[in-house]
Parts: sequence; structure tokens; C-alpha cells
Amino acid sequence: MKTLRTARRNIRRSPYQAIAAVFIMTLTFLAFSIFAFIIFGSSRIVDYFESKPQVTAFFRDEAAKGDIDKLKSSFEQSEFISEVKFVSKEQALEIYRQQNKDDPLLLDLVTAEILPASLEISTFNIEDLNLVSETLNKSAIVEEVVFQRDVIATLTSWTTAVRAIGIFTVSILATISIFIMVTIIGIKVSQKKQDIETMRLIGAGNWYIRWPFIIEGVFYGVLGAIIGFLLSLGILFWTTPYLSSFLRGIPVLPLSFIFIGILFMLEVILAILLGAFSSYVAVLRYLRKP
Repeated sequence: MKTLRTARRNIRRSPYQAIAAVFIMTLTFLAFSIFAFIIFGSSRIVDYFESKPQVTAFFRDEAAKGDIDKLKSSFEQSEFISEVKFVSKEQALEIYRQQNKDDPLLLDLVTAEILPASLEISTFNIEDLNLVSETLNKSAIVEEVVFQRDVIATLTSWTTAVRAIGIFTVSILATISIFIMVTIIGIKVSQKKQDIETMRLIGAGNWYIRWPFIIEGVFYGVLGAIIGFLLSLGILFWTTPYLSSFLRGIPVLPLSFIFIGILFMLEVILAILLGAFSSYVAVLRYLRKP
């Protein structure tokens, strides 16, 4: 209890230093949370597309119904094809209307005549999509082929880049946090150097001297982690309506409460370790003597 009272007294006596320490910790864990949300969401999107291996062929306007049926039948007879679905111009218009039902202007601009009919082909294995794509590209009635694998490759590359940027950014902020925390705690230790020497003379152990500063560092870290996490949740909830509209049909949002809970616990643990380590380093040089 005395250790806790000492730590609390140290915090109250230097409020500006405490605010600076909490602020940098908040920035660190805010960035950590945001990148964690982005990476988790990106992984969910990639998993969604990987679970639905599909090639979509858009037909030319002059394509005859008989030629389309013939092409459709040839794929239906293939053993590696799991599903073949024909989407007419009218069906494409209905899908478009459902996706843009909240925007009347977009609905007025599009008619069935300007939307192409299409053929959606799914395979049991994603590796077979390449063969399907090559076959469709050779067809004279096909104008464009959308290959899901290209989408997956792009998303995977984007996710990898975001992960690398996130790790780099959080690492830089964590390093700055440690440096600032060490500096702040170091200043406080130097201000109490005489008290520390007195405690050592009367037999106080090194850990007895360290604990108030370590608890202070942990307090800064945990408070910063909580504030940063709550801010990131606020940003997530604020952007959810826009993201839900953009990712319509892809089951990404809302994020799992289990994931959010695990992320929060992880950040608290990291904050404890970061705060304790910074304080330990700051106090270490004053306690080298036995």
C-alpha cells in the first residue's frame, strides 16, 4: 500500500509530465488498434473471396441466346465446376437497383439495355479458375472476364503492405514512447536522488526503491492504452455506416466482440510491459551500486 501511495504522490506532483507520458502512450495504442482493425478486416475480405472461387464473364450485346446457352452447357458438364449461373440484363438491373436503392439518382441513370448479361462460374478449387478464365477469354461472345484470383492477389498484396506499414509505425511510436517514458521517469528519479540514497543507507532493497516508479510507468501505459483503444472504437463506430455501404455483401462488420476483447487484453498486457520496462530502465542506472 505504501508503494501505491508513493506512486500516486509522484504522479500528482508532476501532472504535466504525467499528461505527456499518457499522451504518447495513447498515440501508440491508437495506431496499434486502428491497424489491427484494418488488418483483421482485410483478412476477412480475403477469406470471403477465397471461399467463393468465381469467374464472371460479361457478354457482348450482340451475343445470341443460343451461343450463350451452348457455352453455359459446356461448363455445366465439366466435373470441376461447382456452379454455373446466367444473369440476364433484367436480372443485372434488379441487382443494381438493390445495391443502390438508397440513391435515386443512380437508379434513374441506368437501364437494362446498358447492363451486360453475364455468366458466373464457380469451381470447387480456386486453382481451376485459371482454366475457366482462359476458356472464356477465347470465346467470341465474351467481352470481359473478371477473375476472382486477381482480386484475391490484389487484396493479399494490399493486406501485406498495410501490415508492414502498421508494424513499422507502431514500432516507431513504441520506441518514442519508451524514450519519453525513460526521460520522464529518469527526471523524477533524479529529483529524488537524495531520498533514494537515504533509503539505501537504512537498508532499503533495490526493488523496494524501484516499485513506486514501475507502478507509475505501468499506470501511464495502461491509461494510455485504454484511452487509445476507446478512441479507436469511436472511430470504428463512426465509420461503420460508410464501410458497411462500401462492403455491401461482404461479412466484415460488425467486428467480433471476441476479437475486440482479445485485442483490448493484448493492449493492456503490452502497456504493462512497456510501462514497466521503461521505468525499470530509467531507475536502473541509479541502483547499480550494491
